[in-house]
Amino acid sequence: PGFSTTSLGNNNLQPTYSSTFSSSGRPDWNHDEEFVDILEDRRHSSDLGHALRTFNPQPYQGGQPCSAAELTKTVLESQHLCYVIALETGSSIEEVTEEARRTLDEMSQNLQLGFIRLMSFTLTKVFKKLFSSIFVNMDTLSTLQQSIQQTPVILMPNHRSYVDFLVISYIMFSYDLPIPVIAAGIPLAGMKMVGEILRRSGAFFIRRAIGSDKLYWAVLSEYVKTIVRKGHAPLEFYVEGLRSRTLKSITPKLGMMHMVLEPYLKGQVFDITLVPVSISYDRVLEESLLSHELLGVPKPKESTTGLLKASSVLQDSYGAMHVNFGHPLSVRELLKGKINRCQYNFVPRSKDLPQKPSAEVQACVSWLAHVVVGTQEQGSVISPWSLMTCLLLQAPITVLTVEGFPWHQLTEKTLWLKRLVLNYGVRLNWSDVMSSSLTLHRSVVQRKADRVYLVREKNEPRRRPVSEEASVTATAKSVLMLAAYRNQSMHVFVRPALESLDLYELFAFFCFLQSLFSYEFIFIPGMQFEDFEDACLLLKKCGAIRINSDEVIVSDSGQEILSFHQSLIQPFIDSYQVTFSSLSEQEPDVFTDKQFLPAVRNLATRLLLSGESEVHTYEALSSDTQKNSLSALQRLEAVRKLRA
Repeated sequence: PGFSTTSLGNNNLQPTYSSTFSSSGRPDWNHDEEFVDILEDRRHSSDLGHALRTFNPQPYQGGQPCSAAELTKTVLESQHLCYVIALETGSSIEEVTEEARRTLDEMSQNLQLGFIRLMSFTLTKVFKKLFSSIFVNMDTLSTLQQSIQQTPVILMPNHRSYVDFLVISYIMFSYDLPIPVIAAGIPLAGMKMVGEILRRSGAFFIRRAIGSDKLYWAVLSEYVKTIVRKGHAPLEFYVEGLRSRTLKSITPKLGMMHMVLEPYLKGQVFDITLVPVSISYDRVLEESLLSHELLGVPKPKESTTGLLKASSVLQDSYGAMHVNFGHPLSVRELLKGKINRCQYNFVPRSKDLPQKPSAEVQACVSWLAHVVVGTQEQGSVISPWSLMTCLLLQAPITVLTVEGFPWHQLTEKTLWLKRLVLNYGVRLNWSDVMSSSLTLHRSVVQRKADRVYLVREKNEPRRRPVSEEASVTATAKSVLMLAAYRNQSMHVFVRPALESLDLYELFAFFCFLQSLFSYEFIFIPGMQFEDFEDACLLLKKCGAIRINSDEVIVSDSGQEILSFHQSLIQPFIDSYQVTFSSLSEQEPDVFTDKQFLPAVRNLATRLLLSGESEVHTYEALSSDTQKNSLSALQRLEAVRKLRA
């Protein structure tokens, strides 16, 4: 019910993405772009010569050169900030103004070319140690240069590693593009020497918890909007807000998105260009740290000492990195017919005063943020290892830890999966053979006698008995590392997977599952039918289903494909079920965040140890999955969040 079988049967429909937008509003991505290894030249030339070469970027033609001091002065004198300062009570205007100035001093960047050259020299040395290659799509770099000259540009990369913002600036410097100013977390500013180097390399620092501090919000908002209006440098920020600990996309945060779009919405600039950037890693530097955080181990505080201790990573190899700059997206074109900007002109002088965004504006900003994240996903490059982990995680844990997964079976199934995803129109990085991928990830799996085994944490105590709970945690750490790399390709499979769970009440069930997993995966708001149609077309294209008049039929060869997709989504269903069961057992019915996570983790551990439950996934121990399932229940109005 609810869909047209005529349209599903149309072979001309192609469920692919590129960086332009179809009439339905879905992103489409060009997969024929050329990738070049930017480290190749660096390995055969002087690193110092590269850092000291002539740097001649072409800035925004509508902007004017603006020093850090001039930027601060403009923000402090803005009508918006003066209005907020005047409303502050309990302190004199002079005191509030001084607090705003201190906030700006803490926050602002101080971009200087000398420090960019220092960073370039240092990063060349580091990147050549860490990565075998850094591939960049050259076709869009020239397009990006044109966009930077014509409009204010917002660079929007995904966030998987601390390396992300370093590599973007490194590429911009290498190809004579203006160095971006980058929104970074305030803890980085506290690192001795390193914080100041980052500040002078273009980073401006934002507190992680702002809460209801109106003055801080006003200072940050005006600082960001002034950068956009003046256009003296591209602005870079992570629309997901935080670094993804699961290596899949996070539901976008809209605060910064509102700030960068407001100059356009208020008619202060003619247009703004958004550039989604997809950064894909064969292996992530922080892989072990991420799994520890998901299991409740506190994240180490950022410090210069910690950075120096982490220098041991330079002795290891992390494979290749792909940096895929998407084609520039015009905000003016994207929002044409979707929003009425005249509302900002109804009140005299309202353009410069703070206003609460209307429901229409909030919906458009949310839609646009989801589109950007969806475009990042479609521009990512899938590695053989990501496909291999999809298969390894479908094996029982006893097979991975005790019996071992047969190597020949893993290679055969991975090649089968490669053919499937190529049918789906996905970009693959198949430069390395599968055995090389296994070697690269030897900290997680190892091959012995043509069988592949899961490697548990090496630092388990051996002289005293290990508790059952500690054993579960040790296994979970390795499983979550595998799951993180599987997650790099989940956006490819999630729509067909949701459909494969129930081929009878297709559309209604598909929409329910999208709503349930709306915090787990990225779905563009209002695109349920298009997502559903894409899923049908993908399953039809790979021969899993046939569509006849008014029914969907599983083909003779389709059961293997459907079973794979069902097994891929099953760990998420099991993990959510653990959360639901924990809440059903909760006494009393009102609980705090601090009570929730330990309760779910304890139940998951008990179920895994009992062996009697249908829940066998160690991913139920992931704090991110637990929080996402609670957010889904809030969305479905099964629970309410009280502010007490």
